[in-house]
Amino acid sequence: MTGPTDSQFSKLPSVDKLLRTAEAATLIETFGRQSVTRALREDLAKLRKDIAKKDTGRVEKILLADIFSRAATQLEENLSPSLKPVFNLTGTVLHTNLGRAPLPEEALEAIAAVSRGASNLEYNLQTGKRGDRDTHLEVTLSQLIGAEAVTIVNNNAAAVLLILNSLALRKEVVVSRGELIEIGGAFRIPDIMSRAGAKLREVGTTNRTHLKDFEEAIGKRTAMLMQIHTSNYEIQGFTKAVGASELALLAHKYDLPFAVDLGSGTMTDLQRYGLPHEPTAQEALASGADLVSFSGDKLLGGPQAGIIAGRADLISKIKKNPMKRAMRCDKMTIAALETIIRLYDDPHRLAERIPTLRLLARRKDQIQETAQRVSSAINRALSDQYSVTLEKCQSQIGSGSLPAERLDSVALVIRPTAKQGVGTGLKRLADAFRNLPMPVIGRIQENALWMDLRCLEASNEKTFLNQLEKLKIQ
Repeated sequence: MTGPTDSQFSKLPSVDKLLRTAEAATLIETFGRQSVTRALREDLAKLRKDIAKKDTGRVEKILLADIFSRAATQLEENLSPSLKPVFNLTGTVLHTNLGRAPLPEEALEAIAAVSRGASNLEYNLQTGKRGDRDTHLEVTLSQLIGAEAVTIVNNNAAAVLLILNSLALRKEVVVSRGELIEIGGAFRIPDIMSRAGAKLREVGTTNRTHLKDFEEAIGKRTAMLMQIHTSNYEIQGFTKAVGASELALLAHKYDLPFAVDLGSGTMTDLQRYGLPHEPTAQEALASGADLVSFSGDKLLGGPQAGIIAGRADLISKIKKNPMKRAMRCDKMTIAALETIIRLYDDPHRLAERIPTLRLLARRKDQIQETAQRVSSAINRALSDQYSVTLEKCQSQIGSGSLPAERLDSVALVIRPTAKQGVGTGLKRLADAFRNLPMPVIGRIQENALWMDLRCLEASNEKTFLNQLEKLKIQ
């Protein structure tokens, strides 16, 4: 076979010629000249590769309209944001990979308000002098938690790191071996202690730790006692753990601070919403903890943040740490978190106004009604290669928040009808739902695609249904 000839390459138009056409002018009006030029060059480069690979059939039939059509498709894809909203039908409400807690409308409005222009982020309107960004939160938050002072950083991992580096640099921190957790992204307590410049002194065994283990470990190099809430696993059976109040008394006996890392954390009794009890920040401080840290974007239902609350002298020392600036929150996070905290000041309406609590407290019969409404539309959107059933399932609160607890729910379960190629059919099905304008994320198990409808509410049900006509299974 002979290679491509110059005449074959010459069939391709130049970029300049393409840019002088009416089609190019239309694209330039929408996407800009630089982007259109780049898209056309890339398409022509692909055509040259086809010729070089002797795929001349594609080039013989080339039309300018084809080049512009491919360029327009590429430009639209490039214009589409990489970070986009999705339907979380995985069954895990606080899903780490899907952004965790949805924010209430009040928080979104607060973010928009401070993002449109200048704000008093670090400006004291009363004195006309430089201010502290923590002041927007500290009064209300301190009162709610029962703390002397608070400070905010960008997440709870940063909060733990900052506490350790500020109060235990080059000294020992005593922790029960059964609390040396690892959370998502291989974040391990021993590693974070090492990076913070503190030395871990682990005591007890994996399943049993006694108060005497802590006391025997206290020495001249001890800087702090620490309790870490095992929010992403449980140890059951022959177990023993030391309570926070006992540890607080022991720490104070030796004039040491006692810190509690709640992990996900909350500021309300979840049992009032029919959910399992989770230790609150208020309980930690009432038990005698000098500091407590917890997340803003999990059970609290707010933006990603790490909250540190407790003794004013310890908070002051933490805020003077140079690392605090590297971990501080931006104006959008503070605006959203301030709104969330004010909602907690009205506890009787929390489940209505905090989306996370509303989703977690949602009754099974409400989810069943949603399932019945949308199942027929799903059936119509799919070919006879798939069957749709409604089945009972159990939602997970979050992989790092009460992971062992389950909530009764209802799922749409889609199964391939063919006995052969089930795996391939499920992959194509999941791909099709992920490629919708607002991607739909479910989970594959038991040779079916499960869509837990706990997080599909009436407010977004119409969007979910309207886009089903665009479902294309390759």
